[in-house]
Amino acid sequence: MKKILLVFGTRPEAIKMAPLVKELQKHCNDFETKVCLTAQHREMLDQVLDFFEINSDYDLDLMKPGQNLYSLTATIIVSLKPILEEFAPDYVFVHGDTTTTMAASIASFYAGAKVCHVEAGLRTHNKLSPFPEEINRQVTGRICDLHFAPTEASKKNLLAENISENSILVTGNTVIDALFESITRVKNLSTENIENIKKSLLPDQEVILVTGHRRENHGEGFERICQALKEISKSKPEVKIIYPVHLNPMVQEPVNRHLKDSKNILLISPVSYPEFIWLMNRSKIIITDSGGVQEEAPSLGKPVLVMRDNTERPEAVEAGTVILVGTNKERIVNEALDLLENKERFQVMSELHNPYGDGKACSRIIDFLKT
Repeated sequence: MKKILLVFGTRPEAIKMAPLVKELQKHCNDFETKVCLTAQHREMLDQVLDFFEINSDYDLDLMKPGQNLYSLTATIIVSLKPILEEFAPDYVFVHGDTTTTMAASIASFYAGAKVCHVEAGLRTHNKLSPFPEEINRQVTGRICDLHFAPTEASKKNLLAENISENSILVTGNTVIDALFESITRVKNLSTENIENIKKSLLPDQEVILVTGHRRENHGEGFERICQALKEISKSKPEVKIIYPVHLNPMVQEPVNRHLKDSKNILLISPVSYPEFIWLMNRSKIIITDSGGVQEEAPSLGKPVLVMRDNTERPEAVEAGTVILVGTNKERIVNEALDLLENKERFQVMSELHNPYGDGKACSRIIDFLKT
């Protein structure tokens, strides 16, 4: 029996690793599976674990006020040492591009475990965008033994870096596995947040869902984003813009300054994962700088405007399910208004095939491990 340790610490990682944890636990005759949380994000992480009914075996609980990348990286590596020595896993699974991912892959390499990278091979080839995620995934890619790439484009990135093709498997993205499991469960979801949102909406009112938090957009970028949202709200007073505002003061300050007095913009606190799935499903279009939303929204038939100048997920741009608008005010406004007004264009975009998978990524990973 092979021993497997899954290490993650943020809400996006938990969402994408949850279906893999559940699938591995079904194969208890083949694998002894344990979960280690760094809790790089605490509250948002716990919400996801509760929703998917996942318990951790180790919880480092590392989140501290004002933590920085220096201390977080060092603390993760040092804190994982006794766990890796005690459990002695054959395989350590990490996900994506967080500081937890990079630091855990280094610690696991030191411990002699084989490192498996879920969502491997994403690249912008710009080490400062997104920061620090691009370097996190490149470092992880150099260390890993098995690379589970979501798409053929991701595989090509790894091959270009001289990664052995025998160590790469194209799986689709596990976020689609999580989404398919979640969407039926949230259809009739009723929470205080959802009921308050429903009260603010007219019957059949069109909704634009907005999320934004990227470091590279802080400052002037967020000023332009807020100006664009205000202009859209004035041009389309019949449309409701719903914005769960990230808790970072660099986001809170410009958003509240520009948008809090707009009658058809609803600023709310960050919502739980199931509430966010409900919100995505209720929206007509989504404006975001998130990576995960680019992958999830097409499976729900929601066109996405991505407020980034480049993306490590070019498949969605090529497929036409997302449009890169950067933080250019005029581009954000024009694309949003066109999607709201041009029914034919909206229909075509909403019916395009999702390039990120069919919800069977986890079963492919486990079949690969068994052989």
